[in-house]
Amino acid sequence: MMQQNDIYDVTIIGGGPVGLFTAFYSGMREMKTKIIEYLPYLGGKVSYFYPEKIIRDIGGIPQLSGEELTTNLIEQAKTFDPTIVLEEQVMDWQKHEDGYFILTSDNGVKHYTKTVILATGFGSLKPVMLDLPHSKEFVGQSLHYSIHNIDRFKGKHVLISGGGNSAVDWANELEPIAKKVTLIYRKSSFKGIESNVTKMKRSSVQVLTPYELAGLRGKGGQLSSAIIENTEQAAFEEVEIDELLVNHGFHIDLGPITKWGMDITEAGIVVNSSMSTSIPGIFAVGDIAQYKNKLPLIAGGFNEGPIAVNSAKLYIHPKDPLTHLYSTHYEPLTKDS
Repeated sequence: MMQQNDIYDVTIIGGGPVGLFTAFYSGMREMKTKIIEYLPYLGGKVSYFYPEKIIRDIGGIPQLSGEELTTNLIEQAKTFDPTIVLEEQVMDWQKHEDGYFILTSDNGVKHYTKTVILATGFGSLKPVMLDLPHSKEFVGQSLHYSIHNIDRFKGKHVLISGGGNSAVDWANELEPIAKKVTLIYRKSSFKGIESNVTKMKRSSVQVLTPYELAGLRGKGGQLSSAIIENTEQAAFEEVEIDELLVNHGFHIDLGPITKWGMDITEAGIVVNSSMSTSIPGIFAVGDIAQYKNKLPLIAGGFNEGPIAVNSAKLYIHPKDPLTHLYSTHYEPLTKDS
């Protein structure tokens, strides 16, 4: 039988960067906190897709890798000992007559919580796969959709296909260590951040537009060359390469959350300035949360998390005044420093 102490104040669904920082702030607010993560590890898409990528858009941190950021966030999130549940996907929710939520996972386990904060990112992300004959033969050997070990590209000719932030960023990251970096994109203008595109164009990266992949050659999982097509001239070229990185975007699946009854657009879940969804007691932060002038940066999510926690505390204790809270003034932390 469920006991009162089984009910959490806050349950955060999603253990990526924003969910982890939200858990830290929730603990600092002395809220009983649980994190439920679908993957078998914490860190979300940063730890999986971008562990080697250098992140520079967090204030006060000139640069650090995705892996370093994830390691730091996990340590920080564990400061107040939240309950961490891995390899569970929350499928559905019910509201108990006493006001708390009953969350049911895919394995049938039930979680009890007074509030819910959704930090699921874009849900499950699957890279758009290359649709060329025999392309699957090279995946994981010389054809890549993400980079987990940047050192393997040292001294090699790397061909990158794509024109968004990921493709441009990797071109800049690989340029100093690769023998040669060639980037092709099917359009003439790039979707990446302007300063990064400018940096790429001023570097030794060979930029070819408008080009797209038309064929692959190699054996035993190792590519030897790629056939690329100039889409304006319908002309083909063969380029000798060692490695191919494909950044053509992702298929996004928000999963069962789409059936929860919240206001949802194609971009994600609609929230107001308190990060509240259309269901009282359920909040959303990070990539999944959508509102006017949304800034899709990790640093933006680090602001949304504490807002949602404060809103959750007010939801639980609507008559109690909510004072501002800073880690520099929080006695349990200042005693440890």
